[in-house]
Amino acid sequence: MNQYNMGYHLKEGFRSIFTHGLMSFAAVCMIVACLIIMGSFSLVAVNLDNTLGDLEAQNEFTAYVDESLTEEQAKALQGKLERLANVSSATFVDRQAAMDQYVERYADSENKDLFEDLPENTLRHRYRIHVVEIEKMGETVKAVEQISGIAKVTASLDIADGFVTLRNMAGAVAWILIAMLLIISLFIIANTIKLATFHRREEIAIMKMCGATNWFVRWPFIFEGMILGLLGAVLAFFLQWGIYSLIVSAISEQGGLQLIAIVPFQTLAARVLGAFVAAGLAIGACGSLMAIRKFLQV
Repeated sequence: MNQYNMGYHLKEGFRSIFTHGLMSFAAVCMIVACLIIMGSFSLVAVNLDNTLGDLEAQNEFTAYVDESLTEEQAKALQGKLERLANVSSATFVDRQAAMDQYVERYADSENKDLFEDLPENTLRHRYRIHVVEIEKMGETVKAVEQISGIAKVTASLDIADGFVTLRNMAGAVAWILIAMLLIISLFIIANTIKLATFHRREEIAIMKMCGATNWFVRWPFIFEGMILGLLGAVLAFFLQWGIYSLIVSAISEQGGLQLIAIVPFQTLAARVLGAFVAAGLAIGACGSLMAIRKFLQV
């Protein structure tokens, strides 16, 4: 396609948009609605994954040091633990600190006196160990148990596996829904553009009888669909931003929902805009190709 033809096709695409203003408006509205629905599901998936990631980062297991080791010997194990694969950090907690944490957690005003006379060596030295990948926590626990000087390891492997399963399921469901909505959007846009194309069926027939190739006829409709898709993508982006901001404000006002880690839209804006523009152009172009296919059979 040479530069002259491109200019002609682009001009025809713009002309068709204004000629069939009502149908163009309907197509843009459908693109906006489809993109917002897909974008909303995608943003929910991103925030859910971020929330689960934060919860996973807080997940840890405890390794108890053998009672026969002195405090200095117990501290010497830190280097060995942190050199293990998948261990991000190993924090040493001595007996006294462990006792203080225990008292603070479990002792209320009525039975606080029960903890005052406990021997200092009631609890063991221990390490709080964070992992890099929660999926490999089971392997990491086994590796820690093999280190000489570690007497016992406690880990909530069921909870860790639950986080992994929930994250994988959430991601899979989100992608399936997005794919389904993309396909549905494509057919909706194709049918919307087909209605506009129906009014130009005689024009297309005349062009075909005059010797115009199929692609010469297709290009104005492709540009028309891409322009509509781009316009819909930009409008959907700003609407999605506004909806997201309203939801974030509503969540921030609910103290019980502070567990949810909301990703600021500004950090996602470039990716959301890029995805919307790409999807809008693709939906518009593919929808136009699907819509005009029937009318090329002259």
